[in-house]
Amino acid sequence: MPSQINIKKVETLTDKFKNSSAMYFTKYTGMDVEQATKLRIEFSDNNIDFYISKNTLSKLAAKNAGFDNIFDEILNGQIGIAYASENPAAPAKVIKDFSKENDCLEVVGLYFDGELYDPSKYKELADLPSKEELLTKLVCGLNSPMTKVAFSLKAAMSKLAGTLSSLQEQKK
Repeated sequence: MPSQINIKKVETLTDKFKNSSAMYFTKYTGMDVEQATKLRIEFSDNNIDFYISKNTLSKLAAKNAGFDNIFDEILNGQIGIAYASENPAAPAKVIKDFSKENDCLEVVGLYFDGELYDPSKYKELADLPSKEELLTKLVCGLNSPMTKVAFSLKAAMSKLAGTLSSLQEQKK
């Protein structure tokens, strides 16, 4: 008979599977406590939930969430799952930055936009600009032509004012 603790863990994981925009499956073999703490802080700072649970509980939660046997091949060994709620590329950026200094974290797969991808896909997502960066580029792109129009109109008005001023002086 399952314990109440495991039942609650499965319920929590089921909610994570249902409500995540992306899930990154990582192998953390060889990670020490200091590295794990640093990784969890980085994930937390970026609104990413990172859970390490028994694979049988994760498989059960995935099945309860409607992912029948999709993750069975990935959920073998020491696997931690990063659940992205808002920005699906955020875990990829955190993992990429963490992996620059530490070689103990390996992406073994990711689920994004209804499809299961191989580990190399996370590097593509990590290189994508953030939503804020894209909005900044859009605003700058829209602002540039407007600025040019404003300067053109200002130059034309200055010329017109200068011409009218010289005509006025000539008539005096």
